[in-house]
Amino acid sequence: MNYLPWAVLALVAYAFVSPLMSVATTGSPKIPSNVAALMANSLLVVGTAAIVVYNDADALSYLTHPKAKFVFAAGVCLTVGILAYYRALSMGPVSIVSPIFGMFLVLSSVIGIAFLNESLTARKAVGIGLALVAIYLVSVE
Repeated sequence: MNYLPWAVLALVAYAFVSPLMSVATTGSPKIPSNVAALMANSLLVVGTAAIVVYNDADALSYLTHPKAKFVFAAGVCLTVGILAYYRALSMGPVSIVSPIFGMFLVLSSVIGIAFLNESLTARKAVGIGLALVAIYLVSVE
């Protein structure tokens, strides 16, 4: 279970993205959401490149890997998702936009169950159902 500290770190770090991006892209003066996305994700690219170099990974050799097409498709989805998310944050309240965006966790679970042969247990089904109810309760004004 050595992945748990990383998951908690991801949770804590990502919890600040929405409020910080909302402050940056609303009010006056504000940064356009697409520019904010470029700025924030440039930090991601630089940080990731530093880790790849530090670990002495030959990243270029993976460009022709048989599974690279899945990484590229994920990159397109990530780009569309983040740009749309930042745009929504620039237009609406964090308390509504973030929970709706957070439904990607439920949708990802459903996709995993439907297409990746992951098991659907009664507990998972209840969890997915409760997540849907929670998002509805949080996002309806």
